[in-house]
Amino acid sequence: MPDPEVPQRQLTPVEEARRRKRSVAIALALGAWVLLFFVLTIVKLGPQILSRPL
Repeated sequence: MPDPEVPQRQLTPVEEARRRKRSVAIALALGAWVLLFFVLTIVKLGPQILSRPL
């Protein structure tokens, strides 16, 4: 049984700008988190990872 459509109100330009800024901040934080894990993984593997046989 489908849900009835819930009417949504229009966002003001100020609310849209805040939403966009919040989305960008979340994206940057997530990217920094991924980069941190990548760097920590490379550091944990050590310099020998570059001289291993393929």
